[in-house]
Amino acid sequence: MNDQKYNGWTNYATWRVNLEIFDGWDADGYEVSPESLEETVNELLDCEGETDGLLRSYANAFLADVNWYEIAKHLNEDLDAA
Repeated sequence: MNDQKYNGWTNYATWRVNLEIFDGWDADGYEVSPESLEETVNELLDCEGETDGLLRSYANAFLADVNWYEIAKHLNEDLDAA
């Protein structure tokens, strides 16, 4: 795992997934768990039609670096502030 911070986030993968998938995301007023966020992203990938193969392998390798706990904490803090 890459241990370098990126724009205040654990790493580039965490920052990018948060920015491109969860920025402005509405959890309908419910707290989210790291597991539910990871499941959401995997469902999005499945909707793209890539369930196995080279592209999914690369996506999985990228997602393995995501700090799902950090994103969940950030989203839940935003929920508490609302």
